[in-house]
Amino acid sequence: MDAPERRQLDLVRRFGTAGSLVLAFGAVGAGAAPVNNPLIGVRLLGLPARIPTVAMACAWLGMLMIVTAWLWLGKLSWPGRARMITRTQLDRTVVMWGLPLAIAPPLFSTDMYTYLGQNAVAASGVNPYTLGPSAALGVEHPLVANVPNIWRDTPSPYGPLFLMVGQHLARVIGTDVVFGVLLWRAVMIAGLMLAIWAIPRLAVRCGVHPVAALWLSAANPITLFHVISGAHNEALLVGIMFAAIELGLRWRRPLGVAATAVLLTIGGAIKPPGFIALGFFGVYVARRRGGRFRDLVIVAAGLLAVFLATMAVITVASGWGLGWIDTFDVPNRIKTWLAPMTAFGMTGGGLGMLLGLGNHTDSMLVITKLIGYAVTGVVCLRLLWLSFKGRVEPLTALGITLGTLAVFGPVLHPWYLLWMVIPLALSTNNTRFRITAAAICAVVALLVAPTGTAYVLRAYQIPLAVIASLIAFAVLLWFMRGKVPRLLPTRRGARPVTS
Repeated sequence: MDAPERRQLDLVRRFGTAGSLVLAFGAVGAGAAPVNNPLIGVRLLGLPARIPTVAMACAWLGMLMIVTAWLWLGKLSWPGRARMITRTQLDRTVVMWGLPLAIAPPLFSTDMYTYLGQNAVAASGVNPYTLGPSAALGVEHPLVANVPNIWRDTPSPYGPLFLMVGQHLARVIGTDVVFGVLLWRAVMIAGLMLAIWAIPRLAVRCGVHPVAALWLSAANPITLFHVISGAHNEALLVGIMFAAIELGLRWRRPLGVAATAVLLTIGGAIKPPGFIALGFFGVYVARRRGGRFRDLVIVAAGLLAVFLATMAVITVASGWGLGWIDTFDVPNRIKTWLAPMTAFGMTGGGLGMLLGLGNHTDSMLVITKLIGYAVTGVVCLRLLWLSFKGRVEPLTALGITLGTLAVFGPVLHPWYLLWMVIPLALSTNNTRFRITAAAICAVVALLVAPTGTAYVLRAYQIPLAVIASLIAFAVLLWFMRGKVPRLLPTRRGARPVTS
């Protein structure tokens, strides 16, 4: 980059880092803190917890600053630019923006406390697929106290390998919630680092600039908010999945293909969407063997055998039997309007009650869920065939399939978008996709409140906090005018602003 662009990058990085620090400060008083917040009463560090409205305003301001800085960074990382930021510059930016969130209290979700509770159940010797944390550990247990009510009496919705790892960590954690959060966050960041290792290498294979791929994936605000801060196990899923595919494309011998299949199955044993990647990896192998239909059948049979053998070993080693099969549907107990199919089902049930037909919401939700799974199945099979025929890049097809599963599934959370965004970010240079994905990610990153749940204080505090954050954000933008990349194209005939 030239000197003006380097100055722009320096300002963008500092703006995002300041936003991350402000968000981390707000997390103490407006984040998803444990029931017994250890920072309350601590001088200086506990101040945000005593001024929750200010803490909420800081959190929203930090979110706005990070999202805006990310969009500015995208202008310097866009495919096809004559001069782009380097891989080192992007990596340092991700570290600068992510580090404050990595040591701050959790934000945007209380799922981390559910992880700790379910892992403690597994470590206690109780089958986590039969009893929830409350029944297995007792309501007075320190870890159970932080588990959201909806999950306290619910069997585990997580894959067996995730719980097997978690039960060993639980023995180290004991009942220390803060240490547990930090330890699990370190594990998730390790998974993210594995993904960051694989993404640029796969991008090069697909003809995408590595920096452009990493900007839309690793530097994405959804990644910063929900993987680094929220510590969701999507980090392990995408890390293992994409690292396995990269290694599988290097290991061409049958033993290497089998090892990749084992790794992909392990990823699915942590979170089921990982199983879908096994099919699209098989397309790569079948095309490498010659691309005949016979090759596809042989590869599919081999991968299926490895999948069944690996899951059999994991199931026997866990000692919990096949209970994990029945609990994959447990997350569907959450009814969220963010999931289109669930919204349709709830709307249909509501209309039925208005028309005097009775409350058939549950039946409507079953119907819409089946329709959503059917649509996903058809899309998956169609894309498997098209990618086998060479009409679609298999990683692109994987991203579309996982995106269909996320959108048409009965539950949709912001971090589910990473299933789709990451494989598409590294496999396509399509401008429309990148603009649309950036806009959606920017909006979705701001949809979830910092607490991850309903704000329990008085209703007027939320609008006051949001208004204060918008005013402060507008002032900051005024000071940054003309010094950062333009997000909108310059009007024809107008003279662009230079640094």
